[in-house]
Amino acid sequence: MNVDLSAPVYLVKGADEVLLGDAVVDLVRALVGDGDRSLMVEELTADAYDGDEGMDIAPLVDAAQTSPFLTERRVVVARHAGVFSTKDAVAPLVGYLADPLPTTSLVLVWEKDTRPNKQGRLANVPRSLSDAVTTAGGVVVDTAPGTGKARASWVDEHLRDASVTLDNPARAALVTHLGDEANRLPGLLSTLEGVFGPGARLGVDQVMPYLGEAGDVAPWDLTDAIDAGDVPKALDQLHRMLAGGGRHPLQVMATLTNHVVRMVRLDDPTIRGEKAAAEALGIKGSTFPAKKALAGAQRLGSERLAELVGLVAQADLDLHGAKAWPPELVVEVLVARLAGRSRAATRR
Repeated sequence: MNVDLSAPVYLVKGADEVLLGDAVVDLVRALVGDGDRSLMVEELTADAYDGDEGMDIAPLVDAAQTSPFLTERRVVVARHAGVFSTKDAVAPLVGYLADPLPTTSLVLVWEKDTRPNKQGRLANVPRSLSDAVTTAGGVVVDTAPGTGKARASWVDEHLRDASVTLDNPARAALVTHLGDEANRLPGLLSTLEGVFGPGARLGVDQVMPYLGEAGDVAPWDLTDAIDAGDVPKALDQLHRMLAGGGRHPLQVMATLTNHVVRMVRLDDPTIRGEKAAAEALGIKGSTFPAKKALAGAQRLGSERLAELVGLVAQADLDLHGAKAWPPELVVEVLVARLAGRSRAATRR
């Protein structure tokens, strides 16, 4: 793990439990180095914080303030730190971080209490704690792959650090196959290492049998393929959403309905430019989705948009029993028809 090992505190976070756990293991191993783990490391879990009056952060702070014995440093690993989700709850820890013990490496693992019926949704890190970590010279380790450039950078880093080497076609095939499920990458790389051994150089033919089911894709990957009139690609994106993403056909139907409705709402000659389109759609922040919807409305025109509305309406009826078709077939036919209409509009 390429992080500053002299920092007084590390905040490790991320939604994927496997990636989070792997990051903690790697970080603690790096912090311990050649030292004696049994003497250096103290790990606290939710059980340590669970007092008579609820969750108490005092044991965590006490452990961080304890001087090392027979070693130069101590590594305090605070698992389930996500139980302290408010400014008041983390106030003692924020106070400690204002003047952290120089012989302690504190690892805060932002995860929820995994004991049965103890904690529901994991809350965000309180702003006061994030600021305290930064001010103290701490390190934030975000294990989430992210999106766009951040995800591409995350994937590149993991491929670069892997013990096996993939040639360019194999890398491209792997990234395409994973889609939005980049978090599967570490497990796949471990599998390839186990099969071929460290140091192996692998091509597409060697990698493909171990990739498993194609990963999920984002909804806009489907709608972009439809807008481009690319029927085969649109169907491929649909199948990945249904199988790899585990989406129900009704969820896909909602995505397609929203996509068409947006364009219909922008089928108005008085709406000019993406800012006006965003205002008409009630979109705040980035105007890019409005820009795409406006371009689609202008390209298709009122008559073809009416056809799309009819197709979506019929598919909705079919999903609710008008036809004795499997739901997957209903949305598959709809996607093919929508993409076909878009292709015809592009060729006008």
